[in-house]
Amino acid sequence: MPTSAPPRNRFERRRAETRQALIRAARQILAETGDTSASIQAIAERADVGFGSFYNHFESKTALFDAAVTDALEEFGQVIDEHVEAIDDAAELVAAGFRLTARMADSHPELMRILRDRGLAHIHSDRGLSPRALRDLERGITSGRFTGTDPTTALSALGGTLLSLVALRLARPDLDGDEAASDLAAMVLRMLGLSSEDAREVTRRPLPGLD
Repeated sequence: MPTSAPPRNRFERRRAETRQALIRAARQILAETGDTSASIQAIAERADVGFGSFYNHFESKTALFDAAVTDALEEFGQVIDEHVEAIDDAAELVAAGFRLTARMADSHPELMRILRDRGLAHIHSDRGLSPRALRDLERGITSGRFTGTDPTTALSALGGTLLSLVALRLARPDLDGDEAASDLAAMVLRMLGLSSEDAREVTRRPLPGLD
């Protein structure tokens, strides 16, 4: 899960651990059932923390579940970042994001279920993959790799397509996830101005550290 600067003393460490335990419990609930009506007592028990600890960290269940989604989005962005840091081509970055996401349906199923169910409302979030994708879109437009596209509008199309890929992978685990991801990424790249041949080549390049 995402981490921040380490707490400076024992009290701060314990406080941070309690907060993260509550977030982890909320993420599990979102992934398992999506039911945010669970009682604070049930959440605290799942987190293995005292009931009274809840309000030391969150003012409401809504605040907790919002924090859980933000935590999941940030982890998603960090996982992608770990594998694409050596890529310079904006088109390849977009394609790699799709292909890695498809693989995460197997390696990070909890995370992908949260993304499927909660991601639409966060396509333009300032956390997770969205700011990273917007950065890559802007880079591609500035360099001329992408043409005739407003980056914010392009992010809507890219994010919606990515979420549909997540839903497809979770609903149809029998499908070839790599092929589906490459095909969808190629469609997005054609929308961004690449030729069919260029889009296909980019989406079939080896994934750094994986292929």
